[in-house]
Amino acid sequence: MNTAIAAFTERGVELALRIAGFLGGDVFAPERISRDGVRAIDGSLTEWAGKIFRRAGTIVFVGACGIAVRAIAPHVRDKMSDPAVIVADEAGKFVIPILSGHVGGANEIARKIAGFLHAVPVITTATDVNNLPAIDEWAVKNDCVIENPNVIKNVSSRVLEGGDVGVAVTWENIPAPFPVTLMLRPRVLVLGAGCNRGVDSAEFEHSAMDFLNGAGVSVLSLKALATIDIKKDEPAMKVFAERHNIPLVTFSAVELQALKGEFSSSETVRKFTGTDNVCERACVLCAGERAVLMRSKCIYDGMTFALARM
Repeated sequence: MNTAIAAFTERGVELALRIAGFLGGDVFAPERISRDGVRAIDGSLTEWAGKIFRRAGTIVFVGACGIAVRAIAPHVRDKMSDPAVIVADEAGKFVIPILSGHVGGANEIARKIAGFLHAVPVITTATDVNNLPAIDEWAVKNDCVIENPNVIKNVSSRVLEGGDVGVAVTWENIPAPFPVTLMLRPRVLVLGAGCNRGVDSAEFEHSAMDFLNGAGVSVLSLKALATIDIKKDEPAMKVFAERHNIPLVTFSAVELQALKGEFSSSETVRKFTGTDNVCERACVLCAGERAVLMRSKCIYDGMTFALARM
């Protein structure tokens, strides 16, 4: 579930359904006013919010801010993982982001909802109020992972004071170039991998990290883990992809072998997989047009890795 919209009155439900039609998502309401297209809130509102917090990327409350605040308060963790939380009054006059305005995108979503409803977006974050750039919001829009989110507050404070700030946008493992540096990792790298059946997950993790460190790149810049389709259920690969919050992308042997370019070739690999190379071909194919093979095949115990840049 990406978006959940909660309402508490008949009028609120009507507005929630309009928002869902525009934004997408599921509408929830107390059982007494639930209907077709409106799911009943299970248990208390706080319990419901706890379940939704773990599943949704955006939560919209149609009602009073106080209701929303009390519902989400026990579940708030940090700005890097909390969903976007937005409140709209049931008359549709105001739309207010109350949590995860930048990283979660609540400010931008609130503006979109307000535009649809011809309402007033009430944005309170200091950088927005002062028409200054919010580096964490910029990072999300440009598909960058924030390596050291604890620095965001310092950077934003310096921006508001009119001072200089240090921001590095790089996939390379380099020393921080400024006294206080916010490190942003653009997700532009694809790790290609092949392995023996049943390889140990911890060994796969250790070998993959050793390979990435040898390439001088940050694991946070990975966009995907790519391999052949016969490995789509390989536990070690699935664990690695889940741990680093990236998709496991697979291709058939025919797709891999049809890719034009210069790649390492192994008749043994061809015999068992149907293609002469898995890791190099998979990462380049996944990285798309004009992909650059940054590091060619490296062999570990029962594993191979290669790296491509989008």
